Amino acid sequence: MDANSKAFLFELLRTPSPTGFEIAGQRVWAKYVGQFADSVESDAYGTAWATLKGKSKKPRRVMIEAHADEIGFIIKHITKDGFLRLDRVGGSDTATARGRKLDFLGDKGTVRGIIGNTAIHLRKDSLADEKAPKIHELYVDVGASTDKEVAELGLRVGHPAVYSDSAEEFGKDRVCGRALDNRLGGFIIAQVIARLAKKRAAATVIAVNAVQEEIGGYGAKMAAHRLMPDVAIVLDVTHATDTPGIEHAIHGEVKLGGGPAITHGTCNHPNVMKRIMQVAAAKTIPLQHESSSRYSGTDTDVIFDVREGIPSGLISFPLRYMHSIVEMCQLSDVEKTIDLVTGFVESVADGDEFGVKL
Repeated sequence: MDANSKAFLFELLRTPSPTGFEIAGQRVWAKYVGQFADSVESDAYGTAWATLKGKSKKPRRVMIEAHADEIGFIIKHITKDGFLRLDRVGGSDTATARGRKLDFLGDKGTVRGIIGNTAIHLRKDSLADEKAPKIHELYVDVGASTDKEVAELGLRVGHPAVYSDSAEEFGKDRVCGRALDNRLGGFIIAQVIARLAKKRAAATVIAVNAVQEEIGGYGAKMAAHRLMPDVAIVLDVTHATDTPGIEHAIHGEVKLGGGPAITHGTCNHPNVMKRIMQVAAAKTIPLQHESSSRYSGTDTDVIFDVREGIPSGLISFPLRYMHSIVEMCQLSDVEKTIDLVTGFVESVADGDEFGVKL
């Protein structure tokens, strides 16, 4: 990874983009990918897509998609004595929330807050029965003594927040921090556009960075309906199950550093997955395999059945500690995923049909 790409990655990771409030991160993404794409566009809710035209006279249209949003919190209530009560934005984990710093995106700029944590000395009599707090039991201290002082900071009910922790390089070839899910996907699709700009494929590639995946995949659904590609590849994270206490019989086996994982079943079209495996074999890219029995839990679920159907496939990269402030990836997995997606786009020739023929 060159210095320019790494700088883009870390700028993208540290830019707050909670679900429903993704615009700051989308501007970072659009500015970068606009250096390479023929056009960059967006829709009413902020999903952005970059198009690189294929060199064929009648190119197939390949959509590569990732989601731009991250989990977070939103102000639910402000008490008279200046404390904030929260609700979740996406799947935020209350078990790890107490004692953490938050950045609120207020009307007057960023406001730092602390999720209160009653000292262990005052909780010691109940420690044996202690459970993870419910979301309504959390409170945030922003240094105010009254609700009026909170308002003076530029905060009100409805302002979002993300953890203030950002990403950092960690150990050998790893990155650790918040929002790797799924800012890494946005990074990957941008890198694919950058590579293909140097040597265009026959197919037209549309890189879609979609909003609101964490609450239902709404941005991806809108974009797929508008763009209606011939085939779609979705990029997202998957659980690395190589840490203590995870039962492989229940959760499968995926390792950090083992390369991208591909998913079989449900929304994943067999012909698309077959092509991905062929590309990986030709490029000697190691693959890990996962199954989907009912749904994938990604934007693939809302793309494949749009209109008359879009042949789709999910490629994931392993992530430890998902939906926490210490999400961890291995950069070699990211690089291999970029290689795989680039190779897939390059493999799509004129007249390629991924649909089932009887």
